[in-house]
Amino acid sequence: MTETITTRQMMQALDTMCDTIEDQKEYLSELDGAIGDGDHGVNMAKCFREVQKKLTESSAEDVGTLLKDVGMVVLNSVGGAMGALYGTFFLKLSQASAGKSEVNLSDLVAMLQTGEQGILDIGKASLGDKTLIDTLSPAVRAIEAAEKEGKKLGGALADFEQAAKVGMKSTREMLAKMGRASRLGERTIGHQDAGATSCYFILRSLASAIS
Repeated sequence: MTETITTRQMMQALDTMCDTIEDQKEYLSELDGAIGDGDHGVNMAKCFREVQKKLTESSAEDVGTLLKDVGMVVLNSVGGAMGALYGTFFLKLSQASAGKSEVNLSDLVAMLQTGEQGILDIGKASLGDKTLIDTLSPAVRAIEAAEKEGKKLGGALADFEQAAKVGMKSTREMLAKMGRASRLGERTIGHQDAGATSCYFILRSLASAIS
């Protein structure tokens, strides 16, 4: 098993991400419809169709340039908070991988820490607020722990994906404290957060880069 993710592998992971969001758009909108506007899946799919278009035209030689291209598309093609949050996430990942034609586990940890911080800075959500942070932060903590334990890249990414999944599912029992859903108060308990779910699909696709 390879111990790095090349630009080409990252490109494939991003392509998988686009396909996944397209496949899951109805599910994401259904989740969003329970406690939000009901358009999360539609908006995400529209955005990632643009990302996929960009990927087919991309001649990026390094991981940073590739992720920057994705970040700019996301920032400009999803309206509202999600565009800003996910756009920032990819742009921060790109900053931390600038000029690298492949990234290893410690690069990846640094990238994800930077991406997480970017979302925390603009989103102002905390763990337990029933947002995508409840998926992202546990996943980042898991990959940090895996690196400290000396795990190989494949094992670390498996831990990362598993923690993201557990985090996503944990939002079902949370009370929404951010965005439109927060107005519904107690009625949000029992519903999985749509943003936490799309975040899981994004992170799962990233974790697939070396499979």
